[in-house]
Amino acid sequence: MIDYKHFELKNGLRVYVHEDKTTPLAAVNILYNVGSRDESPDKTGFAHLFEHLMFGGSTNIPSYDTPLQMVGGENNAFTSPDITNYYITLPSQNIETAFWLESDRMMGLSFEPKVLEVQRKVVIEEFKQRYLNQPYGDAWLKLRPLAYKTHPYQWATIGKNISHIEEATMDDVKNFFYKHYLPNNAIMVVGGNVSLPQIEQLSEKWFGPIARGNQPLRNLPVEPLQLQKRILKYHAKVPLNAIYKTWHIPARMSENYYAIDLLSDILGRGQSSRLYQSLVKEKKIFNSVNSYITGSIDAGLFVVEGKLNNQFSFDQAENAINEEINLLMNNLNEEETQKVKNQAESMHALSEMELLHRCMNLAFSANLGDADLMNKESALIQKVTSNQIINAAKQYLQEPNSSVLYYEKG
Repeated sequence: MIDYKHFELKNGLRVYVHEDKTTPLAAVNILYNVGSRDESPDKTGFAHLFEHLMFGGSTNIPSYDTPLQMVGGENNAFTSPDITNYYITLPSQNIETAFWLESDRMMGLSFEPKVLEVQRKVVIEEFKQRYLNQPYGDAWLKLRPLAYKTHPYQWATIGKNISHIEEATMDDVKNFFYKHYLPNNAIMVVGGNVSLPQIEQLSEKWFGPIARGNQPLRNLPVEPLQLQKRILKYHAKVPLNAIYKTWHIPARMSENYYAIDLLSDILGRGQSSRLYQSLVKEKKIFNSVNSYITGSIDAGLFVVEGKLNNQFSFDQAENAINEEINLLMNNLNEEETQKVKNQAESMHALSEMELLHRCMNLAFSANLGDADLMNKESALIQKVTSNQIINAAKQYLQEPNSSVLYYEKG
């Protein structure tokens, strides 16, 4: 159980405080409720670009990293289709430095042309290195627009096309910042060797003067029900053929979420999973195979991906995957279910051992609309039955609901 207190500033910034007197550290996590799903189809990659721009200095602080390093702090960030998350850890006695840094860039990011040019080059290079010049790196650039035809999950966080970042203007950048990087579009979690009165005072001092903005209106298109299987064949210079098969699943807060998550664990999480035991160890069809869910806030994807051994065809591989899914639909005992529930619960508990991860989990839960969700997850996992997992497989893992990328070596 993670204890926390909550208050909100007049400008709409929601603040959560998690006291832990057993550590000499403090963590400050700021989650902005903006991700790649909030971008225009003709201007993608902006949320990820801002992940970089936010470290390019602000109105009063030209170098973000230097003052933080001087007080023994570390920082980083990441972008997803749903959120952008920034975090700092530092000795708790120096926590005001984190408030100073984070509030200054929320209030006034540096819009120096040279900063934009430097970060633009960094992002373009990342696009090339991670997605274009790496074996299988572009698989999700192909898979997302295959699975999604309407919803903005159809492009990756890096962007639809490298030209969108190459052609981004300073006005584009400013408009995106002033629309989304607002106190009333953010959640701050402060944890560690801190106190509620201390954080209330620091929050008011550093973030209170920042003006509230117009709350971004999110009116995203709903992905239509998929009624026909989609197939894409693609050739690239890779060592092995690979298959990526996806099915649409409900949103993160749906009642079936935990059953679907456990279904992915049973099928393809780790070497004890069904797919690995059958298709890698016994039949040797795959060199590697796994399954997982995207866990996105809006309706997401259930994914099975694997690399084939040379003597097997795509048809043989996909038929073998479907056969394992059908076997699960007809036979899943409580012992196997309990095993994956215990594993999932252990992973959840492990994620909360570190202070920063507790703060992140609290921010994610609050952004989903229920800050206490992180304290309920173990019980929600344990409530899932074998029948619920079987029903989830029957309901969602159907061929008309699937999209398949055959990634062929060439």
